[in-house]
Amino acid sequence: MGQELVKMSQQLLIGEALKYAAHNVPDREAFVDGDTRLTYREILNRAKHLAGWLQSQGIAKDDKVGCILKNGMPFAELYFGTSLSGGVFVPVNFRLVSKEIEYIINQSDIKILLVEEEFIDRITPIINHLPKVTMIVTVGAPDLNLGKDTITYESIYHAAANLQNVDLNDDDAHAIIYTSGTTGKPKGAVLTHKNLYVNGLNRLYHANPRRGIKQIVNAPLFHVAALATLVQNCLLEGTIHLQREFDPKVVLETIQNERINSMFMVPAMWNFLFQVPNFEEYDVRSMVTCATGGAICPLEIKKRIMEVFENAEILEAFGQTEMSPAATYLTGDDSLRKTDSVGKPSINVRVRVVDDEMNDVPVGEIGEIVYQGPTTMKEYYKNPEATKDAFKGGWFHSGDLVRMDEEGFIYVVDRKKDMIISGGENIYPKELEEVLYGHPDILEAAVIGVPDPDWGESVKAYIVMKPGKQLTKEEVIGYCQSWVASYKKPKQVEFLDALPRNGAGKVLKTVLRTEVYQK
Repeated sequence: MGQELVKMSQQLLIGEALKYAAHNVPDREAFVDGDTRLTYREILNRAKHLAGWLQSQGIAKDDKVGCILKNGMPFAELYFGTSLSGGVFVPVNFRLVSKEIEYIINQSDIKILLVEEEFIDRITPIINHLPKVTMIVTVGAPDLNLGKDTITYESIYHAAANLQNVDLNDDDAHAIIYTSGTTGKPKGAVLTHKNLYVNGLNRLYHANPRRGIKQIVNAPLFHVAALATLVQNCLLEGTIHLQREFDPKVVLETIQNERINSMFMVPAMWNFLFQVPNFEEYDVRSMVTCATGGAICPLEIKKRIMEVFENAEILEAFGQTEMSPAATYLTGDDSLRKTDSVGKPSINVRVRVVDDEMNDVPVGEIGEIVYQGPTTMKEYYKNPEATKDAFKGGWFHSGDLVRMDEEGFIYVVDRKKDMIISGGENIYPKELEEVLYGHPDILEAAVIGVPDPDWGESVKAYIVMKPGKQLTKEEVIGYCQSWVASYKKPKQVEFLDALPRNGAGKVLKTVLRTEVYQK
C-alpha cells in the first residue's frame, strides 16, 4: 500500500494535484459556486467519495464517465472524482442538439452519464440509442424514469463508497475533449494526465501568478481552456469562483466583492463587459491578470482592458484542444508592441513553421505551424487514420497557417480547415454545408466566416436554389438549427444564381469573402 502511494505521488496525475493542495492548504476555499463554498479538504473528500461510488458502479481504469453540465460544483467534483477513480472524463458541449450528443456519447463509449435537469430533454429523444450507457445521474432534478437506471446526484453522497487505488501513470488517458472536424463528425482528442498537468505548469511560468490567487471561471468548462483552470487552481492553491454562465454585471460585482485577481475570457466576453452601464464605477483594483484567447483579441479591446484594469497585465494564449490547449503566449508589453501576434512558443512546446513537404519556411513566409511536446494529445479516440494524419512526420499538424517574424513571434494568417471562430466557439463550414446540402430544395451551399463586431466572426451561408424552388432566410436558418447547435447556424444568408468556382470546379471562398459578395 505504501509503495503504491509513493508511486502515485511521483506521477503528474490530476488527482494528485488536488491532493497536494489539500495537504498544503486544507482549509483554504478551493471552489465557490454561488452560496456553496468548499475548502480543499472538503472537495477532496467529496471527490474521493464520488470516485469510490464510480468504482462500485463498475467504472474501472479507462472507462468513460460523461457529463452534460453547466459550470458548477458538480462539474468540478466529477472532474476530480473521475480522475481519482481511474476513469476518463468526457464533458459534452451542452449547446449541441440531441443527434450531435448521441454521436459523442456512443463514439466515446460513455458508461455513466451525468445530466443537468435543464438538458434532460436533450437525452430523452435518444435514450434508446445509447446502448453503452448503463446509468444516468440527474443533477438538480427529482427522481426520474428515463428508461435506464437513473439516480440523483446528491443520493451518491448518501451511499457507501470505498475508493480503491488504481495503477495510473501520467501517460494514461485523463479526458476526451471533442472538437469538430471538417468531415462533419467530431473527433475526440485524448488528453493524458501529463498533458493537462504540464499545460498548467506552463501557464504558471508565463503568467507568473502568486499562490493563493482568486479567479473567476465563466467560460463553459466543457471547453479545454476553461477545464484546464481546474488543475491550474490546484497547482496555485488558489480559489475559483465558478459562474454558471456569463453575466458581465455579475462578473464585475464578483471582482469587487470577492477581490478577484485573475480571469480568462474570450475577446467577445471582454467586449460585453465594457457595455455594462457605469462599469467604470466598480472597484477592480484587485485584478492582476486579464487573460484572453479562443480568438485574436482586437487592439482596441486590449487597450480598453489596460485602461480599466490598471493594475493588471494582459495574458494571451493561442493553441487548440489537441495541445491541452495553449501552444503560444503573448504577455506584458508585447501585447501592445506585437498587436497582431499570438506570441512566442510556450515553454515545453516545440514549434516549427513548415511547407507541405515538412521543410521549414524562411522567416516571414507562410507555412503550417506544427508542434511537439508533453502537452500534445495522445491520439484521436478510435480514429487511427486521423491520428496518423495529424502526426505526419512526427509532429502534430495544427491546420493553422502562420508566419514567424525575426524575433520569433507568431502571426496567424489563415486556417487550412476554414474554421470559423465565433465568440470563442469553433465552427467548421463543411459541417454546416453538409446540412444545407441535405435540404431537398437546395442545390449548392458554401459557408464562410464574416467579421462580427460582437463575436469576432459570424457564419454566412451562400445558397443556390434548385430550379423552381424558393426559401426565405428565416427558413434556411430554422432548418440549420434543427440539425446543429444554435451557435453554428448562419446569421446571414445570401441567395446566388451560382457559386464562384475555378477551372477545376472548386468553390472560390476567397471570392466570396470579397466586398462584391459582402452586401
